[in-house]
Amino acid sequence: MAVNSVHLSADVYLVCLNHALTTEKEEVMGLLIGEIDNMRISQISAVIMLCRSDKRRDRVEISPEQLSDASTKAEILASKLGRSMRVIGWYHSHPHITVWPSHVDVQTQAMYQTITQIGRAHV
Repeated sequence: MAVNSVHLSADVYLVCLNHALTTEKEEVMGLLIGEIDNMRISQISAVIMLCRSDKRRDRVEISPEQLSDASTKAEILASKLGRSMRVIGWYHSHPHITVWPSHVDVQTQAMYQTITQIGRAHV
């Protein structure tokens, strides 16, 4: 399902920015939590920062276990807030390199879309 627009809360933006600024020597990655409303607007209201599983500086990858754990956390958040919440995308940094997705980024996105059917990447 395509979305019409993406709304990112200020708090989420600051978390992602601060996460990216924690190091300029290696990439960082996290998952975006939120919902897609009936107008097909992606409302991102939480973030889960991920630990690196690949030790190469220019790689970040998400394991199926990390995605499953994040989905569980999103369900817990949904029950606390009383509204639909789930993993709806991911972000990561590209310090000192091109902004274009790498072959690993494309593979990660393909895996995520296969699992969720609505994956979005925000680089």
